[in-house]
Amino acid sequence: MEQDYIKLIFGLKLKQIRVDRELSLFGLSKLSGLSKSYLNEIEKGKKYPKPDKIAALSEHLDVPYDEMVSLKLDKNLAPIGEILQSKLLKEIPLELFGIQESTMIDIISNAPSKVTAFISTIIEIAKNYSFSKESFYLASLRSFQEANNNYFDDLEQSVIAFAKTYQVDLTQPLKSNELEEILVEEYNYTINTSELASHTELDNLRSVFVPKTKTLLLAKNIDDAQKTFIYAKEIAYNYLKITERLYTFSWIKFENFDQVLNNFYASYFAGALIIPKERLVTDLKSLFSKKSFKARDFERIINNYNASPESIYQRLTNVLPKHFNLKSLFFLRFSHQKGSSHFKLNKELHLFKQQSPHANETEEHYCRRWVSLKVLDQISNSNKPHEFDFQISNYPEEDKSYLVLSSATADPFKSNSFRSVSIGIKINTQFRRKINFAESKSIPNKKVGVTCERCTISDCNERVVPPIIISSQQKDENIANVVRQIQKKYSESS
Repeated sequence: MEQDYIKLIFGLKLKQIRVDRELSLFGLSKLSGLSKSYLNEIEKGKKYPKPDKIAALSEHLDVPYDEMVSLKLDKNLAPIGEILQSKLLKEIPLELFGIQESTMIDIISNAPSKVTAFISTIIEIAKNYSFSKESFYLASLRSFQEANNNYFDDLEQSVIAFAKTYQVDLTQPLKSNELEEILVEEYNYTINTSELASHTELDNLRSVFVPKTKTLLLAKNIDDAQKTFIYAKEIAYNYLKITERLYTFSWIKFENFDQVLNNFYASYFAGALIIPKERLVTDLKSLFSKKSFKARDFERIINNYNASPESIYQRLTNVLPKHFNLKSLFFLRFSHQKGSSHFKLNKELHLFKQQSPHANETEEHYCRRWVSLKVLDQISNSNKPHEFDFQISNYPEEDKSYLVLSSATADPFKSNSFRSVSIGIKINTQFRRKINFAESKSIPNKKVGVTCERCTISDCNERVVPPIIISSQQKDENIANVVRQIQKKYSESS
């Protein structure tokens, strides 16, 4: 058992006993003969008392010595013990969020009952919604991205330095053969494009890395853009000297938070290398200077880079907040099987507060007026490799509007399966200042909700289920109104 854990558990127990006895630190000091500052250090988990001092506390608090030193916690503190013993505080690098571990311990020791209630609630939610360890890590990563407006200058500078060192021309589209040469010549990689195809169980994987022999196994059915991204990530792991990493793409599972964070760093580096910041900013300035928005102008930007639409959209979430001060935005990725009525939101990011479209785990039906779903319907009924659409989505209940751009492509690893990626930029003063086509009539305008169950739009032909949650809320409000009227009536008569 770690000494820190033992000290903290003793401190939590002592504080709980003191509070139960309705004693202040000053009162316990007078009772036990130990100084108030020393007792405070014990309760914060910073010091562990010697046996004679534990004996004094045991005697004056009328608690058996063995119970005082036992690591067993009662039901009120048990959840805290579990989270501390699991080393969760050490596994997630709290310093990323500007939080010191000692600060967390202070919070826990100062309000153990409130922290216990919070932890118990999180555990209950996790059970009910099948919230896995990976989900928790990814939620922590999203918070880290959002706290930094999803822009990391040290990684941007690393890309520029790498390009200079290896004479990579960032003004031209990057091809996979250029990066493959660097991996083979500089980092002694062996590239294998046949092994994965012989294992049907690995159909969903794009690549597997074998560290002992530096062998990179690639799936056969990936295009050059996907291959370029995989190579760029491998270069990032080597150039940034990352050792705690994942060995498959897409990931199977995360063992710890460092793997999650390093996977993000490598992906960010890859995106910044393939879609250089300066080129993208120039392209966006040209787009934003136009008086009307046309699909071909945005699709031209996508075609300027050897990258998937998802990589382009992800890169927009880095560049728009930093270089255009457009911070209120969201990124969504949906998957959809042809012939199914189900749309799964499997990736999202919200910058500058939670934006309106967000994931739900209650089996509700996402608004069918979203352009994110519309492009999935379009591509599942066409033979096109890429479908693009756009609209202004108005949320009347929240008085918010977003310009939403969305692209859909076929999933190369699943038959009749499709994916869409979308970026939504909130329409506000900054949006109108930076984007010339902000008031353009060429952009379709739609009233939307979040889910059908919670939508108040009455004339919606796309609705797939009734607004049952809204109806329930209205019924409750009607009951409350009648109760208030009765109370008022009989209050006046008295």
